[in-house]
Amino acid sequence: MASGWTELPDDNEVLEQVYVKLENIGFRVGRRLAERYAPVGRRLTDTLDVVKFVCKDMWMVLFNRQVDNLKTNHRGIYVLQDNKFKWFLRMSSNHGGAAAARRAQPYTWLPCGIIRGVLDSFGVNAVVSPETLGLPQCTFQIKVVANE
Repeated sequence: MASGWTELPDDNEVLEQVYVKLENIGFRVGRRLAERYAPVGRRLTDTLDVVKFVCKDMWMVLFNRQVDNLKTNHRGIYVLQDNKFKWFLRMSSNHGGAAAARRAQPYTWLPCGIIRGVLDSFGVNAVVSPETLGLPQCTFQIKVVANE
C-alpha cells in the first residue's frame, strides 16, 4: 500500500456500522458547537439563516474558512460546496479520481453528523449527504425533513 491510504473493508455491513458511529459522534459534537457558538441575543428560526450560520460561522470554527458556495432550491434542499475541503487537501491516490473519492468518503461522515447536529439544535430536522467527485472538493447536501 504505497499511497498511505487505509483500505476500506468490502463488507457493507461493517462500513454501515462505522458510518453510524462517526455520524452520531459528529451529531453530538455539532449540538455542542451550536450551543457554544450560537448568536447571542438572537434565536435563529429561519432554516436559511441556520444553514448560513453553518456555512459561515461553524465552517470558520471547524476549518478556518467559510463554505465556498451555498445553493438552495427554496424547497428544503441546500447544497454546501467546499472547493478546498481541509481534510482532503493532502490526500492523493495513485488510483485516480473515482478510487480517491471512494477512499475519501469516510472522512465526510463526521462533518455530516456535525452539520446535522447544528441544524437539529436550532430545530431543523434534516438528512445530510456527502458527495466527493474530485479531491479536494466536497459537497454536502442538506434535505430538510418536515416535522410531523
